[in-house]
Amino acid sequence: MLKPGDIAPDFVFVDEKDEEKKLSDLKGRKVIVYFYPKDNTPGCTAEACSFRDGYATLLSKGFYVIGISPDSPKSHESFKTKYNLPFPLVSDPDKNIIKAYGAWGPKKMARKTYEGVIRTTFIVDENGRIEHVITKVDTKRSAEQVLEILNKK
Repeated sequence: MLKPGDIAPDFVFVDEKDEEKKLSDLKGRKVIVYFYPKDNTPGCTAEACSFRDGYATLLSKGFYVIGISPDSPKSHESFKTKYNLPFPLVSDPDKNIIKAYGAWGPKKMARKTYEGVIRTTFIVDENGRIEHVITKVDTKRSAEQVLEILNKK
């Protein structure tokens, strides 16, 4: 997993205006890159809605928000529409971005171990470096977690 001080791996995404961008195009802005397992599941929905509800505050602090999961673009579009999400969701079915950030690995559920997306939030600074990594994500308070970290500085 990436750690504070590391350069954030670049990736391509389609923004909220349907324009193709790269993470590196956002240099000069702070970016929240959050990885989640699956659209329309309880935890992932709570997390996305937390970022949606805190979006105006995050924007006022200069942040850009990007969510990433292995789901298809069609699934993302439906999820965005259903929950009125104002930020881009990136489809990573091959898990190249997820693995580059170290957000893929062993997980346990019902005493079974399997490989999956490790829910993680990265705060990327204006220079494209990882500023903070949140590994213990509170899905109902994801936006607040980011703001609390900022307030501690």
